[in-house]
Amino acid sequence: MRGKKKTDDNKFYSLNEILKKDAHYNLIFGERSNGKTYSVLKYALERYVRTGEQLAIVRRFEEDIRGSRGDSFFDALTGNGEITRLTGGEFDFVKHSNRKFFLARRDENLEKDILDNQPFAFSFAINIASRYKSTSYPNVTTICFDEFLERQFYLANEFADFMSIVSTIVRSRDNVRIFMLGNTVNKTCPYFAEMGLRHIKDMKQGAIEVYQYGDSKLRVAVEYAANLDKNKPSNVYFAFDNPKLQMITGGVWEMALYPHLPMKYKPNQVILTYFIKFDGNLLQCEIVDTGNATFTYIHRKTTPIYDEDNDIIYTLEYDPRPNHVRRILKPSTEWQKKILLYFAKEKVFYQDNEVGEIVRNYLNVCTTDKIK
Repeated sequence: MRGKKKTDDNKFYSLNEILKKDAHYNLIFGERSNGKTYSVLKYALERYVRTGEQLAIVRRFEEDIRGSRGDSFFDALTGNGEITRLTGGEFDFVKHSNRKFFLARRDENLEKDILDNQPFAFSFAINIASRYKSTSYPNVTTICFDEFLERQFYLANEFADFMSIVSTIVRSRDNVRIFMLGNTVNKTCPYFAEMGLRHIKDMKQGAIEVYQYGDSKLRVAVEYAANLDKNKPSNVYFAFDNPKLQMITGGVWEMALYPHLPMKYKPNQVILTYFIKFDGNLLQCEIVDTGNATFTYIHRKTTPIYDEDNDIIYTLEYDPRPNHVRRILKPSTEWQKKILLYFAKEKVFYQDNEVGEIVRNYLNVCTTDKIK
């Protein structure tokens, strides 16, 4: 996280609009280094100085907040003079110790750091969620889950473990505001499905959508942060013709390059059709044999599957029918073994990069030791 100059505030993210939605959960995603984390940390620090309310910082792994990583979490606010300004000069940096963050100042005469009499923030890690259950945090009114979006993999039962941390902090209160921050690295995220956020993939930059749940008072606000500085000088370093880099320069969803259909083929050259149902997407996959080449081609399917009782269907949904298979990496029939071999030999081609991303995310889930 980098510091920002006050004169450039209009080029960095602000919480102003999403706070107007008065939501319990606030999901904010967009380009890297646009000020999302900075804004939430500043918001929480202002509340602490004004009212004594505390902050909880959540990361996926304990290593993300241990040692020097924890020490540097507030470096941007320190370097920008915000801590000095907000505390009227009483403190000028943050000290992290034993999962707690303290406002601090250096006493040169005593040659030691002087800490505030209580922490203003606590750190939590989802991979050790069970350790926090016996502790109480009655003054925490802001939770910041930083980098909740992940490109590679999520922890098994991660949503439930995050909810366990929230439960430990909230207890019986309803005055806690939760921020979940992420870069646009992956449209497929278990939190979207678990929280019933069905329109994420269709959101435009700058939009905020609010979800409500029946008769419950629960409100979830989702913001796809606008690209406020389209002409950053640093963009020159990422001007390659590569869609992955548009996430850095403009906040579009990160997407890898995947091999597209290498040649045309005729319907009678399709020797097997199978399907992948994943994250609300239905893909048709065809094994093609042209005589000179054999490969599998994967594209979107816009109509229902004709024969759900016999066609091979890969899906994470539980279904007792033998043709419905959860993990493509654990074949149980000869045809399933042949299908897997195309992936192993990299003889798989895609309609477009987005279809490739869907399959990549499905395979990522299949490689975890535990899937729901």
